[in-house]
Amino acid sequence: MDLGKIRIIVVEPAGSRNIGSIARVMKNFALSNLILVNPQCEHLGLEARHMAVHAQDVLESAIVVPTLLDGLQGCKQAIATCGDDRDLGIPPESPQIALPWLLEADVQPAALIFGREDTGLTNEELNYAQRLVRIPSNPDYSSLNLATAVGICCYQLSISLESHDLEQEVSLPSKTTDLAPLDVVEAYYQQLESLLLKIGYLYSHTAFSRMEKFRQIYHRTQLKNREVAMLRGVLRQFAWALSQRKNDES
Repeated sequence: MDLGKIRIIVVEPAGSRNIGSIARVMKNFALSNLILVNPQCEHLGLEARHMAVHAQDVLESAIVVPTLLDGLQGCKQAIATCGDDRDLGIPPESPQIALPWLLEADVQPAALIFGREDTGLTNEELNYAQRLVRIPSNPDYSSLNLATAVGICCYQLSISLESHDLEQEVSLPSKTTDLAPLDVVEAYYQQLESLLLKIGYLYSHTAFSRMEKFRQIYHRTQLKNREVAMLRGVLRQFAWALSQRKNDES
């Protein structure tokens, strides 16, 4: 597994110095794939370049996208970081437990998602990830600098890689090859929500929390491409049957 296949995605970073520091620490641990979602600062400015030092290549090759889903396109596995005590349905894990899982994504890139310096990731953004990570810290002062959090996770990925490579020498072929990319699964969620609203199972004011539960169920199963295709076919058939029923009634 090449650590360069793992995307470090940062959502709406506000500090140029933080972005430069993130590029530097990524290069320290052989990661190079930086995605910036709607940055709120100049990511190629003097402050960012100053902090990046010899990681100018990581900084200059960073890809800027408008939304988190754009940054996740093609990814089959994603972990999001969280730092507060929100009830998220998925229990956060420590970096050493969760992050080695990203090394299983041998064909398509995997993603590690970080949020804003002040507010982190929204619940909606956290829903895109199959697993959550919380970095243990002093409860009297638990807030970590964004670049520091990225550095801790990059280090953990780096030391996990050697163990992963040793395990791969004696392990069976990866089971993740046919996993559906997260953007493909997201299209299914949108189709499912639309149909459930139409038949009255969901209501607009409760749709988000209900769909959150569905996402958690499907995240645990890790849907494959053919399974998503089958599920979407079922939804299309339901929609067709509903339209036929309306035509018959009229």
